[in-house]
Amino acid sequence: MKFNGKNSKKPLVIENFFNSYFSSVAENLIAINSSEKNTINKMNPMTWLRQNFSQPFTSLKLQNTTTHEIEKIIHSLKCKNSHGYNGISTRILKISAPYILSPLPYIFNNILSTGIFPERLKFSEVNPIFKRGDKAEIFNYRPVDC
Repeated sequence: MKFNGKNSKKPLVIENFFNSYFSSVAENLIAINSSEKNTINKMNPMTWLRQNFSQPFTSLKLQNTTTHEIEKIIHSLKCKNSHGYNGISTRILKISAPYILSPLPYIFNNILSTGIFPERLKFSEVNPIFKRGDKAEIFNYRPVDC
């Protein structure tokens, strides 16, 4: 696998190549986008908001979620055995729903009211999917969240 002029066949090094590349894509897009804004002289989003909304929003009111709402969402999910970083498939989620439904609204509502999102839920498992071209070139892969 090739990345930034370096070659490797070691799995851990290749994983780090993908991690560095996929992490840098968003940063590069932001940098390109901000330089385009400067050259095109587009309006800053905050300036746009100030011009279009003369009075500030005094509050944002979110309704608490309910057990019934979460139950409907769980039952609407497709039943799959695949899972993400947490190792819980939708099949397991559906089977365990009667046992976990009561604490979930408390957890979700607490996250929304405090604005604190648990660190453990901020992880994701990303797999590189080959697009086309040279398979040894890291730029020919795209990230897919599992």
